[in-house]
Amino acid sequence: MYRDLRIAVVIPAYNEARAIVDAVATVPAFVDHVLVIDDASHDDTREQAGVGARRRAGSVEVIRHTQNRGVGGAITTGYRRALELDADVAVVMAGDGQMDPEDLPALLAPLANGTADYVKGNRFKHPEVWTAMPATRIVGNVLLSAATRVTSGYRHVFDSQCGYTAIHRRALAAIELDELFPRYGYPNDLLSRLHVAGVRVVDVPVRPIYGDHWKSGIHLGTVLHPLPWVLLRSWGTRLAAQARRRVQS
Repeated sequence: MYRDLRIAVVIPAYNEARAIVDAVATVPAFVDHVLVIDDASHDDTREQAGVGARRRAGSVEVIRHTQNRGVGGAITTGYRRALELDADVAVVMAGDGQMDPEDLPALLAPLANGTADYVKGNRFKHPEVWTAMPATRIVGNVLLSAATRVTSGYRHVFDSQCGYTAIHRRALAAIELDELFPRYGYPNDLLSRLHVAGVRVVDVPVRPIYGDHWKSGIHLGTVLHPLPWVLLRSWGTRLAAQARRRVQS
């Protein structure tokens, strides 16, 4: 528990057997529930998550998808389970070990203070970003973040692809989880839907971590499809919702 908030950490994992042990074992002790979502991995991610669970004092649950649903689909499964467990906040930490557990209190503080409903990490606010983040990743993130500022409506938010996030249960209740885009592009779609729901979003600095086996999810295929379609759909959904509100008022 963190300042009277019950915390669940959702760890989406697909073929993360190499990193998942440490990702699970290093989740801070104040976290009430750790939920590993094995998204139909072909390796022994599930078994290795169990090894990590035995190294951590506290509740760890491993949920396995029989078919791959994408990172957004895995996170949605974790959100639903967090709500079932009466968690006040659901945090997303990737299974690849690229999120520093020491940054977690900074993500939770705005929620505990009542100044935000959704908090996301922003690696560009951290002084190490220019030396730690690969150049190709910097370029891709800057372009996608600029586009997401327009489509989501959150002009103050940057580093849209950073998956290190914390969301209050009241924000989860304000959106339709079934409608979230399930695959790459999920965070861009989520931001747009949160804006429609009037959710308060803030960025906080988080440390960028890239290991020797890092592989970017941003490549020509994602630039051409599905990201442009996701961004356009999210933009259209937000504008349509705003138009309906103007008519109703």
